Amino acid sequence: METLREIIANHDLKTLFQKYRQVVFYVIFGCVSTLVNIIAFWIINSVFGVNYKLANVLSWIIAVMCAYITNKIWVFESRGKTGKENVFEASKFFFFRLITLGVDMLCMYTFIEKLGILEIVSKIITNAIVVVANYLFSKLIIFRKKKIEQE
Repeated sequence: METLREIIANHDLKTLFQKYRQVVFYVIFGCVSTLVNIIAFWIINSVFGVNYKLANVLSWIIAVMCAYITNKIWVFESRGKTGKENVFEASKFFFFRLITLGVDMLCMYTFIEKLGILEIVSKIITNAIVVVANYLFSKLIIFRKKKIEQE
């Protein structure tokens, strides 16, 4: 397995970007969605005084909308589908995001109620766990390209 230094030495930047474009864009837009989630949570929870559980769900809805648009268009470049295919793809996206919302809520409950960690700190830790799960679902299931499209 090549080290990062060997990869950079053996490739120009354009080639490296093309090779890792999807991961780079996922990280960039994942950071955007995560920031949207955390900021929305903070505003809803701290500014408006809404209970962390409801604030978590509301911030999740906002972040998932942001994530779906950026993942579909820029990360996985999922285009040229029929209306039915788009609905199926969106359904898969939201279904798997609901699964990770369950993970999110369980982690938040555990960190806040059982371990006594501050709400905003719990939100940040939980987001790290959820981002990895969301990438795996998106890459392997939701935006997976058919073999014909890859060739």
